[in-house]
Amino acid sequence: MASEVTELISALRAGSMTLDEVAQRFRERHWPDVATPEPRTELELAARSLKDPGPHVPGSFDDVLAAYDRHDLTLDEYQVLAQAASDAMDADDRRRQRQGGAANSET
Repeated sequence: MASEVTELISALRAGSMTLDEVAQRFRERHWPDVATPEPRTELELAARSLKDPGPHVPGSFDDVLAAYDRHDLTLDEYQVLAQAASDAMDADDRRRQRQGGAANSET
């Protein structure tokens, strides 16, 4: 299934977009949150290690990892795009924290 992320990586591969252009789009987009809560105990950590990873989430960073695993991205390209995605996720986190703080101050 195609997503915005896979389409951007395809455009990079085809030469219709530069790495800088794709990285900028990665910085501007919203990345779905697919993280699971951190285990709090040794038992939870052991239980998690026995579980299969969660399902692939189209449009998430999973698409970038899959492209790298398929060798559709070089290590350098992967590192640039990973940093751009991380920048966007950090910005989303900061935005949520500000909104949460604003909501708490209104009550």
